[in-house]
Amino acid sequence: MATSVSIKDLSLNFGAVSVLKDLDLDIDDGEFLVLLGSSGCGKSTLLNCIAGLLDVSEGQIFIKGKNVTWEEPKDRGIGMVFQSYALYPQMTVRKNLAFGLKIAGLPQPEIDKRIARAAEILQIQPLLNRKPAELSGGQRQRVAIGRALVRDVDVFLFDEPLSNLDAKLRSELRVEIKRLHQSLKNTMIYVTHDQIEALTLADRIAIMKSGLIQQLDDPMTIYNRPKNLFVAGFIGSPAMNFLKGEIVADGDGLSVATDGLRIPLDGYVSDGGLATGGKVVLGLRPEHIHVDDPSASRSYDAVVDIEEPMGADNLLWLKFAGQSTSVRIAGARRYAPGSHLKLSFNMALASVFDAETELRI
Repeated sequence: MATSVSIKDLSLNFGAVSVLKDLDLDIDDGEFLVLLGSSGCGKSTLLNCIAGLLDVSEGQIFIKGKNVTWEEPKDRGIGMVFQSYALYPQMTVRKNLAFGLKIAGLPQPEIDKRIARAAEILQIQPLLNRKPAELSGGQRQRVAIGRALVRDVDVFLFDEPLSNLDAKLRSELRVEIKRLHQSLKNTMIYVTHDQIEALTLADRIAIMKSGLIQQLDDPMTIYNRPKNLFVAGFIGSPAMNFLKGEIVADGDGLSVATDGLRIPLDGYVSDGGLATGGKVVLGLRPEHIHVDDPSASRSYDAVVDIEEPMGADNLLWLKFAGQSTSVRIAGARRYAPGSHLKLSFNMALASVFDAETELRI
């Protein structure tokens, strides 16, 4: 597949502070890539470098094979949607959509054609003669997306476009953005700190920390086979459970010894490096822990501390192996605080990390 955006050895420094460090990233034509991370990790900075809003310290940026490292934003073939709507309050929606096209010198029939197409895609035809003050937050963000859409560009950049909206609107617009991508098949690069947005929208996710990409993979690989302890703890709500232990021989196989218990690694697919005596962290997602499963070959005692009913499922916080452990079960199953139950584990979906390097092994 052809590469749409290519970033080579990119670094950005603000004085003595290094914000991005020797980044390499290739984004395929038509791909939806999400840059995910907490505040200050460099994700928006990287997006602004691609957009041309920041000058890089080192490295190069290519869009559609063209070196755009020092090109002006208007010459890069990109459309950008910001966290703030940045609409002109005195202009109608139609004039907001048309403004950039008029500046670019497009003829009026072409402007009208592009506005009509964008309005149809985003379902904002009834809003074209209103001003931003007469629109809801979701409608304003649709107009902001439309302003990027009318530019008819190859690459769309989204900088946390839904973070100012309430939960219901975020959910609705997330679906709209996914539908937009499936319809247009343009390359989209999307910055967010919201892992739900990342998992639902992305073809691939780049998880960032301290100016570096920790893992670049499809959502399910990142969720089920995190590359390191940081990625494992960052993705998932509630977070993955971590048990510190040591690898020990157990019959013909290996187990993790933790708090006087032995948890066999039967079914675990290792990336290499499992050896007896190694200090490790065993990671178990809440939904990969089974409660009172009669078919389990080995189970462990736990006590319910708190129950959180969540409708479709329940979240149990348990006292297990000397720490608080979360387990997700079906909503119809109820356990009162203080209840004793048996735990078993789906080790095929577990993760084992080297306690020193924090890398998956």
